[in-house]
Amino acid sequence: ALNAVVARKPDAFILLGDNIYGDTTDMAALKKKYEKQGAKPEFQALKKNTPVYAIWDDHDFGKNDAGKEYPQKEASRQIMLDFFDVPADSPRRTQKDGSYASYWIEDNGHFIHLILPDLRWNRDALKKDDQDDLIPGLKPENTGPYQAARGRTMLGENQWQWLQEQLLKPADLTIIGSSIQLLPEFTGWESWANFPDDRSRLISFIEEHKIPDVVIISGDTHWGEVSRMFINHQQPLWEVTSSGLTEEWKDVSPNRHRLGDGFSQVNFGELDIDWNAGEVGLSLFDEARKPLEQYTMTLSNR
Repeated sequence: ALNAVVARKPDAFILLGDNIYGDTTDMAALKKKYEKQGAKPEFQALKKNTPVYAIWDDHDFGKNDAGKEYPQKEASRQIMLDFFDVPADSPRRTQKDGSYASYWIEDNGHFIHLILPDLRWNRDALKKDDQDDLIPGLKPENTGPYQAARGRTMLGENQWQWLQEQLLKPADLTIIGSSIQLLPEFTGWESWANFPDDRSRLISFIEEHKIPDVVIISGDTHWGEVSRMFINHQQPLWEVTSSGLTEEWKDVSPNRHRLGDGFSQVNFGELDIDWNAGEVGLSLFDEARKPLEQYTMTLSNR
């Protein structure tokens, strides 16, 4: 699907994790997999024509569904940041709480704040079902091995303080780039719903401070969908989940916040901002650049 992305000529492109399937503690093997990705002509074309922003998820962090226990996270961090040409003096390389980052993107006098939390570095262990080896098809509704668990966190308190500070900075549009889904409440597979303290804290913070013009983008699932959740706020929360660029999944999990259908075919997401109209188009496209889902988010009148 990267050829289709390049053909759309985006002003920026955001990779939300599983950018390679590393799944190893051998850092030489991990680096080779990045090199293989970097050698692909479509990836080279993307980097040549478009600023690329990136955060990792589990497979490029180093292990499926891994968290803070992964032993090679420091070495893996440096390899990832090298691959994405992050400067040697960037705080992302030395922060004690992960490789999180925020960026300001200017667009015709308007400012977009891109916030990329690190949901791996500090993440507590997931709570598993009694049967921890479940795979799709063994239980109804595509339920996986995980459950919600109070008292556990993905971010850790230092990163939480950073995230809250970022959200309070005025922007014409704030994009939260989450490597896993935030709004859906299904806990079978990895999601913010597995960490309900984190999920409610973020949503409540946006509500309490009336933070305007927030859109969430996410990946991980191997299906694409658009979600909308009405909260105590002048605007609903929107989430565009685009996954994957190459991998597909046979089932789409339950999500009461989903608009329209979910799509398990290869897809990519797009935010199309019309400042004059005060709107953001939220779209999913297939690899032939055919629109699968298209919705409109209305910006606030500030």
